[in-house]
Amino acid sequence: MPRHAIRWHAEAVEEAREARAWYAERSPGAADGFIAELDAAIDRVTDNPGRFARYLHGTRYTRLGRFPYLLVFRELKATVQIVAVAHGSRKPGYSRDR
Repeated sequence: MPRHAIRWHAEAVEEAREARAWYAERSPGAADGFIAELDAAIDRVTDNPGRFARYLHGTRYTRLGRFPYLLVFRELKATVQIVAVAHGSRKPGYSRDR
């Protein structure tokens, strides 16, 4: 089965950058770990997006291992659209208009 292509919503890109910057201020190793977990989540999602739990407004999600973030995405035909890199304490559904 071919991998799905990735499309990022601009606000999801910004969320990922802000999270990485927050970790980098505290520990370069933690920032690298965050990116590694994000990359691993993206790999899992692009391999088989339909296996992940349904979320809100037609999206699905996966957790980022040891970090309190969700990768929220929408499965399109041959594309996975990443709509949010959401901190676990954010109100669910805040990204519904993306």
